[in-house]
Amino acid sequence: MRFVALLAMCMFTAAASAARLKDIASIRGVRTNQLVGYGVVVGLNGTGDSKSEFTNKSIERMLDRLGVKVNGKDISSKSVAAVIVTAELPAFARAGNKVDLTVSTLGDASSLKGGTLVQTPIRAADQQVYAVGQGPLLVGYSATGVHETVARLPNGGMIERDIGQEFANRKMFRMTLHNPDFTTAARVVKMINKELAGKYATALDAGTIDVVSPAAYEGKGVELLAAIESLEVNPDQAAVVVVNEKTGTVVIGHGVRVSRVAISHGDLTVKVGGDSSSSKKEGEHIMVMEESANVGDIVKAMNKLGVTPRDLITILQSIKAAGALHGDLEIL
Repeated sequence: MRFVALLAMCMFTAAASAARLKDIASIRGVRTNQLVGYGVVVGLNGTGDSKSEFTNKSIERMLDRLGVKVNGKDISSKSVAAVIVTAELPAFARAGNKVDLTVSTLGDASSLKGGTLVQTPIRAADQQVYAVGQGPLLVGYSATGVHETVARLPNGGMIERDIGQEFANRKMFRMTLHNPDFTTAARVVKMINKELAGKYATALDAGTIDVVSPAAYEGKGVELLAAIESLEVNPDQAAVVVVNEKTGTVVIGHGVRVSRVAISHGDLTVKVGGDSSSSKKEGEHIMVMEESANVGDIVKAMNKLGVTPRDLITILQSIKAAGALHGDLEIL
């Protein structure tokens, strides 16, 4: 198996690597919220929970709300399963909007196929109910095929209360970079101030930027954010090499460089910034590269020589240990 070298951003110009600000940063307060609830699935074809105390109590409470009085100890039905219901509540969600639900077995039920989730309140971390879920389930799938103890309920959750903050009249907004970096933060500040024609953006640290609303955007916070998030910025990138031995993939970040070094591994010799004047032993493969060569050049050269993934990892680790690889090396 040969390695495939993916030269991440090494083959592109700075202009071509620009990204929209909305893709590398987020607005503080604009995020999803996790919801979770406990419910009961009915209608299973003998694949539900075996007789368990908490499932029986759940059935008893459910029937009690419907006006049917039963004793939980007398209930034994494998057509019912206790489940955990989870969902992601979008930012600025409004009452009446719908969300997808994920339903997972809590007991020993073997399958949720054909089941129906009974009305279930779904809560956030503050223990307040933000949505209610109900409906027929769709059995989920995994890489190995059907996974019948987890199911989906598309649009099965109904949001019960409005979520979100008032952005239109805010005087200041805080942005956070997904990958904090001082250089990127400085570039973002410069770009925003240029767009707004004034000193309105300030970097607090490598990942936090505050933007004060200009007078021209008073009461127009949404328009201001729309103008800012569409700006294109060149995010700086750490020098890193990521090697995946299983898939034979090498991902090389922009800026990774190799100093003058000679590499000898078995019958293979690679010289960076050297010459081929030294004597060559029988069966030995020698490749001489310019001193300006980077890791991508070395990987491509070794691919041509048929170097195995394990050998390549050993060589890259040795170059790093010698202090000649200028960047981080991550092995997956």
